[in-house]
Amino acid sequence: MVIFIIDMGKADIKAELQVLIQNETDDSILEAIRTLLKKSSLDPILKQKLTSRALRAEEDIASGRVMDRQELEKKLNGRLGI
Repeated sequence: MVIFIIDMGKADIKAELQVLIQNETDDSILEAIRTLLKKSSLDPILKQKLTSRALRAEEDIASGRVMDRQELEKKLNGRLGI
């Protein structure tokens, strides 16, 4: 699922995040969100890097620059020399 946040106020974003978090069942995603929020409040450089990566990923998805699992595994195996 891709969510685009356009012209949303802080309250709207928080409300949407609350709903998304409440509905999330994957513990690893919830842990990642918690880590992101804790670290980003402590490290503005990390926050900027993660935001930049997320925006770049959204652009990639919108432009169709995605891989299926087999393509990803092939790419990773090549990088790992497997």
